[in-house]
Amino acid sequence: MSDEDLLIRSDTKPDTAVVGRALPANLEAEAAFLGAVLIDNRVLEELTVPLHPDHFFVPLHARVFERIMVLTDRQMVVTPVTLKPYFQDDEALKELGGTAYLAQLTADGQGLLAPRELAQQIYDLALLRELVSVGRELVESALDTSEEVEPMRQIEEAEAALYRVAEGASGSNEAESFGSASKQALTLIETALNSGGHVAGKTTGFESINSKCGGLHDSDLIILAGRPGMGKSALAMNIAYNCAARLKRDMKDEIAKSVGAGVAVFSLEMSKDQLATRILAEQSGIPSEALRMGKISREDFQHLSRASQRLADLPLYIDDTPALSISALRTRARRLKRRHDIGLIVVDYLQLLQGSGRGQDNRVNEISEISRGLKTLAKELQVPVIALSQLSRAVEQREDKRPMLSDLRESGSIEQDADMVWFIFREDYYVLSREPKVPNASDDPKIHDAHNAWVAEMEGVHGLAELIVAKQRHGSTGKVRLKFEAKITKFTDLEEGDYPGRDYD
Repeated sequence: MSDEDLLIRSDTKPDTAVVGRALPANLEAEAAFLGAVLIDNRVLEELTVPLHPDHFFVPLHARVFERIMVLTDRQMVVTPVTLKPYFQDDEALKELGGTAYLAQLTADGQGLLAPRELAQQIYDLALLRELVSVGRELVESALDTSEEVEPMRQIEEAEAALYRVAEGASGSNEAESFGSASKQALTLIETALNSGGHVAGKTTGFESINSKCGGLHDSDLIILAGRPGMGKSALAMNIAYNCAARLKRDMKDEIAKSVGAGVAVFSLEMSKDQLATRILAEQSGIPSEALRMGKISREDFQHLSRASQRLADLPLYIDDTPALSISALRTRARRLKRRHDIGLIVVDYLQLLQGSGRGQDNRVNEISEISRGLKTLAKELQVPVIALSQLSRAVEQREDKRPMLSDLRESGSIEQDADMVWFIFREDYYVLSREPKVPNASDDPKIHDAHNAWVAEMEGVHGLAELIVAKQRHGSTGKVRLKFEAKITKFTDLEEGDYPGRDYD
């Protein structure tokens, strides 16, 4: 009986065949690679794939590789001799002649000729076995009708499993040491330092917001809420454009660690062309209303065409499919992550998403399911998710119209799941709604005084917006002042002197 037969017979993993066919594996490649590592431990430093013990088909090889990794982490030289004490009682090894098998691995040294290629093959075959496992589970799940039939849920689970395989995750996430987590934290701090300060995650494109929140952090769910007409969609699209444009610029300048990112926008309310029109208006400076009605000059159109050409390769992807379910959105987001490596997701807006259908009789439960799903998506893809949300009408009943956390519509779970909650508030919207009739020369002086007072009040707030940071896990709450140009739906940082005489503290 050959050594290969003994390995499979004495130490076999479960489910080693599918419909009479062996799972993809190369035992000789595993043995040759281990031999190369035992001859020269520096081979591990040159690997181009994240090889783990689970990637080895033969459990004995997995245990040997695991022990090699432990010893090299301790700065020890690993050879068949130093491995011997750890495997003297290994039953699988005894069937192969005991610890002499470890020396046999290094006998011909063929693995040193192409150790990286061997590692790549071991890794690739492991992913193929994982695909076989996913496929088998999918078939078994689809054939099992003993419980409630939910094909959409099964499709969602299959998509999630395939995404994990694509990411090289052959199993569930393991707990990380504090040392590993602290290295990741230092990387974020270094990114913030290299960006000139303020931005530890993805940039919003607004210096004032970045300064307050440190940018958009991976795995965070940011709720951007406001009453209709406040500019939620405009601000979200401004951030999406700024983040995508920063990535494009940094790639052109060959900056490796960009604070920009590819952006996916799921617009359940506005169409792709409407969103594109907004961005073109913002970048060209031509009012969006004029663009929609075609009231522009030939010169304006040429300016618009140049702006369109500049934005042609912007890493911004828009999905305007209406009535998406949270599971369908997650599936589409995974595809965009896999194909375009998106680093930011915008959802406009949360209340237009649908749940699984199990909570249709209870809207609060359905919204809770959606908010949890968005937070799970942020953690799974390791990207920030900005979800727009409507506010209840309770705001309109108060004298001070500034939103509060209790105004979040339909579910307290939105506040609970969110890492940050932003409210957008524009006082000029409410002042404009109180506009009095323009007085005639013959009208009573009081009417003139009231109109003059309104004009003065409007001049003091026109174009002024507040971003209220009502919740922030990473820092303090507070307000950020912004300038809003309604004609081109563009927010910008508020510059000193924009509103002289007004107190912003």
